[in-house]
Amino acid sequence: MRSKVLFGVILSISVAFCLCPLPTEFQIYAKKLYEDHLNEYKDQAVALWIGILRTLNNFPEVKMRTAILTAFAFCATVFAQSNVESYIAKEKPIAKAGILANIGPSGSRAAGASPGVIIASPSKQNPPYFFTWTRDASLVIKGLIDEFTRGDDSSLRTTIDNYISSQIIQQKVSNPSGSITTGGLGEPKFNVDLTAYTGEWGRPQRDGPALRATAIITYANWLLSQSNNTFVTNTLWPIIKTDLDYTAATWNLTGFDLWEEVSSSSYFTSASQHRALREGAALAARIGQTSVVSAYTKEADNVLCFLQSYWNPSQGFMTSNTGGGRSGKDANTALASVHNFDPEAGCDSVTFQPCSDKALSSLKVYVDAFRSGIYPINNGIASNAAVATGRYTEDVYYNGNPWYLTTTVVAEQLYDALIVWNKQGSLEVTPISLPFFRQFSPSVAVGTYSKSSSTFSTLITAVKDFADGFIDVVAKYTPADGSLAEQFIRNTGAPTSATHLTWSYSAILAAFHARDGITPASWGAKGLSPTASCGSGGAGSVQVTFNVRATTFYGENIYITGSVDALKNWNPDHAVLLSAANYPTWSVTLPIPANTAIQFKFIRKANGQVTWQSDPNNAYTIPASGTYVINENWR
Repeated sequence: MRSKVLFGVILSISVAFCLCPLPTEFQIYAKKLYEDHLNEYKDQAVALWIGILRTLNNFPEVKMRTAILTAFAFCATVFAQSNVESYIAKEKPIAKAGILANIGPSGSRAAGASPGVIIASPSKQNPPYFFTWTRDASLVIKGLIDEFTRGDDSSLRTTIDNYISSQIIQQKVSNPSGSITTGGLGEPKFNVDLTAYTGEWGRPQRDGPALRATAIITYANWLLSQSNNTFVTNTLWPIIKTDLDYTAATWNLTGFDLWEEVSSSSYFTSASQHRALREGAALAARIGQTSVVSAYTKEADNVLCFLQSYWNPSQGFMTSNTGGGRSGKDANTALASVHNFDPEAGCDSVTFQPCSDKALSSLKVYVDAFRSGIYPINNGIASNAAVATGRYTEDVYYNGNPWYLTTTVVAEQLYDALIVWNKQGSLEVTPISLPFFRQFSPSVAVGTYSKSSSTFSTLITAVKDFADGFIDVVAKYTPADGSLAEQFIRNTGAPTSATHLTWSYSAILAAFHARDGITPASWGAKGLSPTASCGSGGAGSVQVTFNVRATTFYGENIYITGSVDALKNWNPDHAVLLSAANYPTWSVTLPIPANTAIQFKFIRKANGQVTWQSDPNNAYTIPASGTYVINENWR
């Protein structure tokens, strides 16, 4: 009762603030009171608004009722925006400080870390995250490099240079994945003193080298603009080239995804590899390292071609992984879109730009997957309003919860899209993106809408409010001290898992920058077209898609094993899980040696029991290049 009364007072003040010319000091007090309690009393607010609206429906003066309802709607928008902006003003410096506190050796939470080493989290147990991940560190330093090269914070240069020095060491550390020349660059994480982590883990992970190359290339391009060619050529280029050579040679091999759980081909990894090779070739040409330009460009073309195969046209989303047995609806693809945002590429769908029809459709499918039945904190939220999102719906890590960074990335993609639409002065609705836009305007039709049209204004405003909604969700579940953990509990919204996650802080800063209209530098995505067929890459393999039509019961899955390493050499205990995304067809795409005769069988696994496909073995000869599709039926 107390909370309802309190919010009733706040609402009354809010309405009065919107509708009446009150003294300035009272307006400020009312606004602050509203913001301070908006999240805490949100449910009571909804109930009170419903009561107010029902009362208004009894008014005979329709015009007056409409005017008041319009004013209330306006107030709701004003205060929602105000709440987001208030949160951003408070959280932005906290997030920046949170990142710097996690960088050794001077970071307050990074004691024991070598200079320039970016820890994932100060959490040393439950879960143990006091390590440095190549992927996470690369994404974080890329954000800091962007800030520095824009001129936002000149003090970051020492941090960046220390990171560069740490990576010169880290690249050369032999580890369970190998040495610098035998696969060690695919090692996902290291101890904070840059010694090898030798415990069990999902390895290799092939996104890290590509992301590190992209971050350092951004720094290199800025240094070249300052005529610092020597440092780029002598210090940065050897690091970049080492990563790019690895990427060119291994992009067509499987590895663990960014969540470190599925070994297959991953959209996020492939997209990161494409960008790194593309801008790496451009940097090489710029500094006279012409011997590698052709090879990097060729492999970039091959990866771009392969990227198109992730699209699921029947369900309208970009599949995150080619294996793993999940739906494929995953934050992986939204993260790929924002980290490959090129403001000069427009709404290009080939490179999955944030405002492209495929990226918007994929985003809607991903967000909608979390609307009901997954997280209790999302129950009762309107079908076109923001919700908390997680990695993927099947997630069970820490009981499966929303993540701060996966929720903020939705906002970031939408803000990036708004930047491009406003810049180009138009917005296109295609048959693919139509369901996304009809969330906000049910009658909108396929077509191109100019900036002067009312449809453009309506959609832009609605998308902006939608994006702000995801920031508001994060604000609601951010503790009073502004700290960001990895996750927040699906039932209560309380923070859980690793504390002070560096990636969470970096992700929310990226969303804030996008909301302010800040864009990264172009990396060459404009005007790219995929080739007719995808090459096999430097490893001499062909991407083979294995499809089998098989009906199953709940808890039963389909696997494949066969005569080559990629098919686990007839070992049913290590057989490769197929995806049921297009059930009853189960699928997986794997790199198989070119010009090779293979044999294999599909197997069923359920409750510890293994059932083999009947004889004879399936037998095929893999071609010399391109891609290859095998279709079978269970027998």
